[in-house]
Amino acid sequence: MDVQNLNIAVVGAGYAGAATARALINLGANVTVYEQASAVGEVGAGIGLRPSSLAQFRKLGILGDVEKVTSPSESFEILTATGNLIADETWPETDEYSTTTRFVHRADFIDVLTGVLPHGVVKLGHRLETAVDNGTHATLTFTNGETVTADLVIGADGIRSRVRTELFSTAEPVFAGEHAYRVIVDNDKTHGIPLDSKLRMYLGHGTKVYVLPLPHRGQVSYDVTALAADPTPAPQMTRDNLLATLDGFDERLVAIARDLDWGQVNIRAVYDIDPIERWHSDAVVLVGDAAHAMCHHQGQGANSAVLDSGALADALAAADTVPAALAAYQARRKPITDELQRLSRLGWSEDEVNTVFPGQKPGEIASTIEA
Repeated sequence: MDVQNLNIAVVGAGYAGAATARALINLGANVTVYEQASAVGEVGAGIGLRPSSLAQFRKLGILGDVEKVTSPSESFEILTATGNLIADETWPETDEYSTTTRFVHRADFIDVLTGVLPHGVVKLGHRLETAVDNGTHATLTFTNGETVTADLVIGADGIRSRVRTELFSTAEPVFAGEHAYRVIVDNDKTHGIPLDSKLRMYLGHGTKVYVLPLPHRGQVSYDVTALAADPTPAPQMTRDNLLATLDGFDERLVAIARDLDWGQVNIRAVYDIDPIERWHSDAVVLVGDAAHAMCHHQGQGANSAVLDSGALADALAAADTVPAALAAYQARRKPITDELQRLSRLGWSEDEVNTVFPGQKPGEIASTIEA
């Protein structure tokens, strides 16, 4: 199959859409990305990029761009609510370059991924209305009245994917029974929390507090994920709610919460989706959260999107037809993401660290199945 003759429409300009667009442009395909928002951006907090994702960026020729807005990390510490160490694991190095995990702010990451796309590839203000697979091609209609026909449509439109609900599954996202409070904090407002390269996760009382360093920014990402009954996607919570959640935690973590600029705190209910049976038809395929949205506890959402992009590009380059490529892509990626979805629903607690995964540290679980 001559990929250079393919006209490809990508729905969504997030991690999955932008990374997939770059991978397919590198193959010579004619790619256009349709984004519903009027501007591309991200809010929230920091994320970790695993060695396998960084290897994909090296393959695409953009690793240097990614490294400019990231910092390498030494290890992952798991602690009790009061700061007693449970586990400390050095991040695995999984390639010949001894690449280790790097941390990045979500906004910087999406800026890099969209910034390496050629001018004009991303078209803003395109909210998808319908998607139809015609066998040898697919047709998209948008609420702005535009209609697009492409040899291949890639649904990269997130957990509430319109492409998925139009063609593959009408099942709704599943509430995880948690709220996540996320914010970026300057280093001078961290009240003595260690400022090094380690990710730290504090566990207790049904709550997880993640402190992820962003030394290249002089900041840390502060994320509190707590049990909650309200499924409202953007719940209206107060500082007092957060402080009550942190009762019994290390006083330094409480002090950070007490001093936050509340207007900068992003609060979201945590959702994922059940694994769906099929990610593709003959001319449409899903990537990233549209295919396999998962809870954030294993830190694999963005990494899975990046690896999807590489696997889809590899499959298209190797197959004789688009349908064969899409089948090969699903066969390669779906068993991995099904397992990541399962693990991510487990979350973490002291008991889980000590008993659910006997003989295996939490970081090892994710690293063994991310390829």
